[in-house]
Amino acid sequence: MTLDLDECWTAVMARDRAFDGRFVTGVLTTGIYCRPSCAARHPRRENVRFYAAGAEAREAGLRPCRRCLPDDVSRDERAVLSAIAAIKAAGQPLALTALADEAGYSPTHFQRMFTRHTGLSPAAYARALMAERAADALTDEGQVTGAIYAAGYSAPSRFYEGTRGRLGMTPSVWAGGGKGATIHWAVVDTSLGRMLVAATDRGVCRLSFGEGREALEQRFPKAELVEGGASLEGLLADVIAAVEAPGDFSHIPLDVKGTAFQEAVWRELQRIPPGETRSYAQLAAAVGRPRAVRAAGSANGANNVAVLIPCHRVINSGGGLGGYAYGLDIKRKLLEKEAK
Repeated sequence: MTLDLDECWTAVMARDRAFDGRFVTGVLTTGIYCRPSCAARHPRRENVRFYAAGAEAREAGLRPCRRCLPDDVSRDERAVLSAIAAIKAAGQPLALTALADEAGYSPTHFQRMFTRHTGLSPAAYARALMAERAADALTDEGQVTGAIYAAGYSAPSRFYEGTRGRLGMTPSVWAGGGKGATIHWAVVDTSLGRMLVAATDRGVCRLSFGEGREALEQRFPKAELVEGGASLEGLLADVIAAVEAPGDFSHIPLDVKGTAFQEAVWRELQRIPPGETRSYAQLAAAVGRPRAVRAAGSANGANNVAVLIPCHRVINSGGGLGGYAYGLDIKRKLLEKEAK
């Protein structure tokens, strides 16, 4: 996440609590970092640096302020965690007014606060949890209707409505391990090595390096795998162009699925412009979970569509390349291409 330095400084001068959790203020002369709302005397602007999260500030050699305790769980965070627990226990969306009353906030403020911390509104968060339970139930039970009710939906229509665009393949196909789905695939030569591209009728479902048919069989054991095909030709040309000449490839359709948190991370990855990088800490902060640096890293690694969801643009806070599923040489070459 790229911080707007002027906006950050304005928030610090106003001691605006709405920005707590979005970034921390590092003061070079004292060696500490604070919340934007810290009541301590304001530092001089030239002595201030802004960091997306406390982890970044600590890596820069700063320590947390003992007055505002920027790393401590705040009342806001406790309220959000309590609401999440209530939503999980209920198994379905809860009334915003009830959640806000329990936390002692107005509905408007609570919704804004919850969204800032999780990246989703309370209702959207509950729907995402239901979709995840439906996915698990579909895999375990194999019966679509039973799985839908087991996940907490009041009717099948609610399930299809709520998961449209998230599940990729239809629920019955998903439940059958890809049974009935047709996946066209090809392995092509690129400047980065042999690249596997696979797609359903909805979009690219796998893009990787150094893999072949066996990798697809593991992921979609009951799908019909078709090598090549006219339907893949145009898409394949677009994908190769995206790898060889990085730019805007948002027009290339994807068919991917993940948890609500993983999908939030993948959306942030797609927002990183070519030629720029983010740290794992910045990525976690961008999805409203500044403490979830490791979880953000795991979501980054769970990406099934290399390059098109550019997980290679995430590096260590210290500037090191970090990890990459297909080797650091490929990651380095991708970043060099984009830098040009």
